[in-house]
Amino acid sequence: MQLATVISQRIWLPTQAPTRGPGGSWGRIAAFLLMVVVQVVSAIEETPEALIKRTFAETKKQFEARPGKADRAWQFARACFEAADIATNNTERAAIAEQGISAARQAIAMESNSAPAHFYLGVNMGELAETKGLSALKLVRQMQHEFSVARDLDPHIVFAGPDRNLGLLYRDAPSIGSIGSRTKAREHLQHAVDLAPDFPENQLNLIEALVKWGEKETATHQLKLLKERLPGARAEFTGPHWTLSWVDWDARLQKLAKKLEQPSKALESPRQKQG
Repeated sequence: MQLATVISQRIWLPTQAPTRGPGGSWGRIAAFLLMVVVQVVSAIEETPEALIKRTFAETKKQFEARPGKADRAWQFARACFEAADIATNNTERAAIAEQGISAARQAIAMESNSAPAHFYLGVNMGELAETKGLSALKLVRQMQHEFSVARDLDPHIVFAGPDRNLGLLYRDAPSIGSIGSRTKAREHLQHAVDLAPDFPENQLNLIEALVKWGEKETATHQLKLLKERLPGARAEFTGPHWTLSWVDWDARLQKLAKKLEQPSKALESPRQKQG
């Protein structure tokens, strides 16, 4: 979009030329227009990563200014999750995730029935788990609990986020010594698709699980459904907040399409041990 087009949508253009004098100073109008131009140029030049970092700093400031507000706490926990997700090393990721865990727990202490607080506690635990190696298994059951509570409170939150994350936990956790279960994974991943079918992440997770389990025919059918929904999703999930998501979604979609075109023997055997 051209800069002039953006500006024309952001300011009111008078039908008559402004006059000099009180309330009609050319200087003030010029200063206002310059401010708008600077803001627009800054917005255009801001990368998705910079937007995430700025949001993190702003929500942290708001949370610290009003620590007794549960919504400020879980909003900061959400910003922590997003910032941890783009961290470049485990030390940074763990430090940010721990801030998110602390903020989410403070929100829960103030409002125990806050679905966002439980959800963002769970996802920040997930970010922390990524830095822990085998010791991350200790966090799995805590994550399971938080996502289950969030699901009971509001299954629709974050486009069926509780079911989506429960499905991934059951899919990827070991079946021996942990909570891994193909049956439960299928149930929750499918339910996430049922609740929010237009959110690409949900169907991608389900398709990836089906490929992992060697169910090529069902995976191919789900991929067809996803492709049919993509035009609407691209129109709905737009803007800088979704840029990184689309980079990830498009890459995974391409990988799945290529894999499903290969002979069935390229997929994992359906005789793989089920949970």
